[in-house]
Amino acid sequence: MKSPQQVLEARLAAASLQLFGSAEVQVKPCADAKHGDFQTNAAMIRAKELGKNPRELAAELAALLPEDEAFAAPVIAGPGFLNFTLKAGWLNRALATARAEGKIGVEAAASASGPVILDFSGPNVAKEMHVGHIRSTILGEALARCHRFLGHAVVTDNHLGDWGTQFGKILLGYKRHGNEADLAERPIEHLEELYQQIHEASKTDEAIQEEARGELLALQQGDAESLALWKRFVAATLAELDKIYGRLGVRFDETLGESAYNDRLEATVKELEKKGIARESEGAIAVFFDESDDKQLTDKPFLIRKSDEAFLYATTDLATVAYRVERWKPARIIYVTDGRQQLHFQQLFATVRKWGVDRVVPTALEHVWFGAILGGDKKPIKTREGKPIKLRALLDEAESRAFDIITGKRPELSEERRREIANVVGLGALKFADLGQNRNLDYVFDWNKLLAFDGNTAPYLQNGYVRIKSIFRKAVGEGIAIPGDDAQIDLQEEAEIALGKKLLALGETVRIVVAESRPHYLCIYLCELATAFHAFYEACPVLKAGVPEDVRTSRLALCALTAEALQLGLELLGIGVVEEM
Repeated sequence: MKSPQQVLEARLAAASLQLFGSAEVQVKPCADAKHGDFQTNAAMIRAKELGKNPRELAAELAALLPEDEAFAAPVIAGPGFLNFTLKAGWLNRALATARAEGKIGVEAAASASGPVILDFSGPNVAKEMHVGHIRSTILGEALARCHRFLGHAVVTDNHLGDWGTQFGKILLGYKRHGNEADLAERPIEHLEELYQQIHEASKTDEAIQEEARGELLALQQGDAESLALWKRFVAATLAELDKIYGRLGVRFDETLGESAYNDRLEATVKELEKKGIARESEGAIAVFFDESDDKQLTDKPFLIRKSDEAFLYATTDLATVAYRVERWKPARIIYVTDGRQQLHFQQLFATVRKWGVDRVVPTALEHVWFGAILGGDKKPIKTREGKPIKLRALLDEAESRAFDIITGKRPELSEERRREIANVVGLGALKFADLGQNRNLDYVFDWNKLLAFDGNTAPYLQNGYVRIKSIFRKAVGEGIAIPGDDAQIDLQEEAEIALGKKLLALGETVRIVVAESRPHYLCIYLCELATAFHAFYEACPVLKAGVPEDVRTSRLALCALTAEALQLGLELLGIGVVEEM
């Protein structure tokens, strides 16, 4: 089913093509509902180009857009805006169709081009995930879910840091001090301890530093013992990571770490040299940029091989792009990392453009970057000891705090049930607090705010869902049947009309999220939807005695559609719902 905005855009495009010779138009929701539901400034834009009066041009455009079954005749406003108002009859039918079709009637249309590749999370092997990993992980997962919801083919890839200089010290540490039981029971902690032990010792003992380099060289040259240990470390890390991802509801289609591209690195550098894209400088190999590539990079060469012939992350990333284009022929490759890597990706994308790999099939390369999570002191959040907070500990605390809140509200529930609810509420609150931010901004982490049952929080939305379920339970208890998917919806009151219109905006919201890679738009939408529902619930009795049966049926159907939208929207963010709180 087409959304109201899509219906209007199609009509406007046809009229614009007829009047201006171009179908390009922009439609936006009206900022003030008193002026209508949607607005376009197409006449104002064309008037400036054509040197005509914008209101007169708006009148000509309006003449081509007579009243139809969906919209009343447009109204000219201000300097030349056209405002459009949905008709109640069409709204009622659209809501009934949305309920019958499922997915709030959102149309899923598979892209004619290739899949979207989402590269996110990417922790290092032999290191525990910390709080800094949560933004990439849940942001990437939310984007993947939104793309799939709209029918796009998606490949999620966890590009692990499973190869690098740290493995020399880890291998040496394990050979000297490793413990089989510790590796089996607490693998990442044990490997981190071994690394730190050798790292600290190497600061004052050059012999240890050399020995670690030797271990790294043996690994890179394919020494059987070193490779066998490395594979064990990777497998043990993945097993621990899967526990974290399982709690977060995150899954990956691929887990291709840096090591997967080792055999492509030398060929990548040679090809770039052969094409004149990279050249030698002081023994190293780098890509140099001129103003035609990127004016901001003319003094920032991209190093792809060091003077000691070692390759870098840059080399791996270039080989990875080439592999992804070759294997999947993607429409978009989206990298979700923190903002400190902006220069790296600017250089990477500029190099790929010079190389032409992105033109083998038209592939858009995008860096979706995010800010930092801050503590109360406005500095990156850390433990009291000044160390990064481990992600596992953060998830545990979220569940623990939620459990205390649920216990205070519902002590009569069994402990098992309270813990089930706390798991959904605690982790949901954590995710929503992060995803609800403009991703480019830093934000201050506050347990009290994110777990509040009012305001823009996941518990507020989950509580809205719970309220609807309690209405249904009460209805059934009074012998009132819950309307089926074919129930008629007939909105009369202002509050229920506002709720109905907000419900039909879900699809457009997700489309904006996908276009701009900004899930906070969906968070805003869900909060507005919950607010609209609460206003409806206060103004429009559902089960109260004296409510006519047809009105009650319509309002119950509207409640059902709202519950579906809340559950679906939260699910797109990777957040669950509960029947009681």
